Amino acid sequence: MAVRDPEATKARIFDAAVAEFARHGIAGARIDRIAAEAKANKQLIYVYYGNKAELFSQVLGRRMVDLAAAVPVDPDDIEGWIDRLMDYHAAHPDLLRLLYWEGIEYGTGDLPDEDARREHYVHKIEAMRDGQARGVVTDAIPAGDLLFLLIALANWMTVVPQMSRVMTGAEDEDRERLRASIKEAARRLVAV
Repeated sequence: MAVRDPEATKARIFDAAVAEFARHGIAGARIDRIAAEAKANKQLIYVYYGNKAELFSQVLGRRMVDLAAAVPVDPDDIEGWIDRLMDYHAAHPDLLRLLYWEGIEYGTGDLPDEDARREHYVHKIEAMRDGQARGVVTDAIPAGDLLFLLIALANWMTVVPQMSRVMTGAEDEDRERLRASIKEAARRLVAV
């Protein structure tokens, strides 16, 4: 007789949900496919995570916490932070796909977990404000705006790889040149 392991089941469901939502978005994702991929009873998904929208919010929330822990904002080393951010997203493209799908689904409307999301970014914005107060990054641009622009610079190459390939080239040296250009743009953007 097989021994039940609820934590292992939850982990399989979570991993299957990440893949399903990254591939199909919120509207296109199917609980049946998540259950089949996780080799779990469909009802367990509702028990552990709630409805599909709640599951998506939990998946995206945990992925964002993982990113925050792995790549904290570092106003003292913007180029290094940009490098680490690009490396993280290259290794974990599902997070940007999840954010993209969330944008399609909710647009400018309120997010189900908007307060938690805002709180997630408070710490990052505060790190940028601290860098501004210490004079290591410009204060000509509000901290939240500056962080948003830097994240956009670092992430766009992964969000639209086809545009990157067509506009800047497909070879390794093309990608490295673009990475250097992104870091130079970031350096200039934060220059005091």
